[in-house]
Amino acid sequence: MFMDLYDFKGWESFSISAENPTGERDKGALEIPGPNSPARKLGKGWKVRPSIVLEKSKETLLADIEGPGVITYMWMTVDEKAYRSCILRMYWDSESEPSVEVPLGDFFVNPFGIRFEVNSLPISVNPSGGFNSYWPMPFRERARVTVENQGNEDIPHFFYQISFIKKKLESNILYFHSQWRRSMTSRNSPQHVILETEGKGKYVGTVIAWEQLSNGWWGEGEVKFFIDGEKNPSICYTGTEDYFGGAWCFGKTYSTAFLGYPLWIKREGQIPKHVMYRWHIPDPIYFKERLKVLIQALGWWPDGTYQPLTDDITSVAYWYQTEPHSNFPSLPDLEKRYPR
Repeated sequence: MFMDLYDFKGWESFSISAENPTGERDKGALEIPGPNSPARKLGKGWKVRPSIVLEKSKETLLADIEGPGVITYMWMTVDEKAYRSCILRMYWDSESEPSVEVPLGDFFVNPFGIRFEVNSLPISVNPSGGFNSYWPMPFRERARVTVENQGNEDIPHFFYQISFIKKKLESNILYFHSQWRRSMTSRNSPQHVILETEGKGKYVGTVIAWEQLSNGWWGEGEVKFFIDGEKNPSICYTGTEDYFGGAWCFGKTYSTAFLGYPLWIKREGQIPKHVMYRWHIPDPIYFKERLKVLIQALGWWPDGTYQPLTDDITSVAYWYQTEPHSNFPSLPDLEKRYPR
């Protein structure tokens, strides 16, 4: 990555923001300040339109880019009330269904509508609520990025920056995808499906938000990958905390380049909440036809045997694959996306 810094490839760099909604050359900072603007004494060319309003019940177009190119960086910040009520979507080329459809906060590893810091390589969340994504997102013909406010009120002060380069793409590119799921595990079925998809690609990341509904240790379950139609998984991680790079029931939170357990919280009158992430950047999971990923919910019975748990689990899967992709499950209604 750093070896490329001194190599001039002749690519073109652009960036979209509220000050330059199209990202075009010579089109930034053109808004004229109104009579109540903080820039009214300075005039055009200063900080006039740094943010936008996300209108209620409306999908707002953030970026519409002609290809070929690669989105290289995204930064966003907004009030916490938007974290689960607003849906981030991304569409590549001519597709009508999104390849990314995730509540805004969850995509940036801030589920539950709670703001906290994350210090990892592809995603970082910095004080106070600065969302940063470095996932590279290639597209051949077109890239569209939207955010839909499904809440019942307008949300002011949405700030964003979407940087991209225009370049000729390789012939065998894979497209970036991300999907959100939520389920309640049960005694009879103590597992949560993170992803089921068909196509050719590589799996690169998992975020789990776990609401614990039972006493005691909750993370004895394994993470399993079923590759290309396997009946039995060939890749099994030996426990929840093991998959996320910890050991022996965690004990404390941490946030590192590729693995983290950045949130462990129990507020007065609330059930315990846990957030974990793992980025399979050095160790992607390749698949040629299809992939299924799941996580088990297991604790302990007093007699030393595994206890199937009824817990509330949400997940975000991140992967690259060829198009077309499998249909995403429908997102639940807004009230069913909030934590208990």
